[in-house]
Amino acid sequence: MARNIVVSHLNEKPIERQPAEMVERKGIGHPDSIADGIAENMSRALSKMYLERYERILHHNTDETQIVGGQSQPKFGGGNVLEPVYILLVGRAVTTVEGERLPYRSTALKSAYKYLKENFRHLDVEEDITLDCKIGQGSVDLRSVYDTQKHLANDTSFGVGYAPLSETERLVLETERYMNGKLKYDMPALGEDVKVMGARIEDKIKLTVAVAMVDRFVNDPDEYKNIKEELYTKLMDHGKKITDRDFEIYINTADDYDKGIYYLTVTGLSMENGDDGSVGRGNRVNGLITPYRPMSMEAAAGKNPVTHVGKLYNILSMKIAEDIVESAGGDIAEARVRLLSQIGHPIDQPLLASTELIMADGVPFEKVKAEAESIVDSWLSRISELTMMIVDGKVSVF
Repeated sequence: MARNIVVSHLNEKPIERQPAEMVERKGIGHPDSIADGIAENMSRALSKMYLERYERILHHNTDETQIVGGQSQPKFGGGNVLEPVYILLVGRAVTTVEGERLPYRSTALKSAYKYLKENFRHLDVEEDITLDCKIGQGSVDLRSVYDTQKHLANDTSFGVGYAPLSETERLVLETERYMNGKLKYDMPALGEDVKVMGARIEDKIKLTVAVAMVDRFVNDPDEYKNIKEELYTKLMDHGKKITDRDFEIYINTADDYDKGIYYLTVTGLSMENGDDGSVGRGNRVNGLITPYRPMSMEAAAGKNPVTHVGKLYNILSMKIAEDIVESAGGDIAEARVRLLSQIGHPIDQPLLASTELIMADGVPFEKVKAEAESIVDSWLSRISELTMMIVDGKVSVF
């Protein structure tokens, strides 16, 4: 069956040639990202549990995880967590098969504990976290659609992707990854709760970085200031590897030394002291929040990886756009992909698969149109490959 593929020429300036741009990334320790991470880890764990028992992934969605911030009393040299963070695991899943009750709640809880322990160095999961699991039986109608084994879309929804990332987007993304990668081990005072906001005006980029400092690695205000200065130097050096544009970096701009205000935490996470989090309020599947780009409001983390188009179509749109740009070898300045489903219809047969291309200067649209259509068609025919890529953790969704 011919797919509803539309490839069109977009007569517009690519983002790099527009006068302004803003980009945000919430790091892995931001409360919204923690909710995403837990939800996605639960989905992967449930998928593996179903596969081991039945050689297929049964219906589930864990994309309603909520974080309610605790209370803490940080201070230079080391403070205390006063009230634990409350994390509510919410969603739907197949809980019983042919009379056999499945260990879905213990599977979900173990996966959440494991995610927290593996990703947050200074969090005492047993003492600082209260985990509550309220995952229940899924909708019968949706499970009926899901369990037909025909890979029918479980929703009428759309996914959006684009490529390539702009220089500002790469700078924002790689700054957070650097801080939550090698740098946090070189500078133990850096917590995992990092947020990076980038603003480009013409050829000048300004980065605003918020990073929760771990109080026991900071003895006094002078050491706090020295850590910020060292961090500034390292981030500037790292950024120069990504862009030749002029850029400035501002760190923890809410600090007010005269009033004794410093971004200190006990665990390196702001959720210890009142900051809440929810799935889907943070990064899109490319790891960024990009108001100057096409975006979907769908929460991808925790949705089932077999038929939930809110997850699959956003990932697939991104991969299609990346492949189209790569295949063109510089002939395409920008690709935008949007995929729209209909509930109950095969996920490889979208109601609309729209691709818009901004061409490089002097390159005719007809040169790339057929190849772009072929890439869209090829990816749709292989959409089921995404499922195990997601389950095996080879695809990030936030």
